[in-house]
Amino acid sequence: MSESAPPRLDLRGTLCPLNFIRSRLALEKLAPGDDLEILLDRGEPEQMVVEGLLQEGHGVCVSPFEPEGVRLQVCRDGGRPRDGGPAS
Repeated sequence: MSESAPPRLDLRGTLCPLNFIRSRLALEKLAPGDDLEILLDRGEPEQMVVEGLLQEGHGVCVSPFEPEGVRLQVCRDGGRPRDGGPAS
């Protein structure tokens, strides 16, 4: 795993299912065990992306980001994201 800050993907304002597709494409570029930070709007985007990533076997930790958004720390192919938060 890389020791630098994980790459960030800002998908706020991106509609479903495009936000999930972009998340998957970004994760495919990473090595297994590497982290990706994803910024999303709350509500349906959060629900759809989190559920989809979990179904694909990635570790996901969700935390608030600004009033209308969330930050996902995603570990490719499962495991615990490096921020130490729980893998959902």
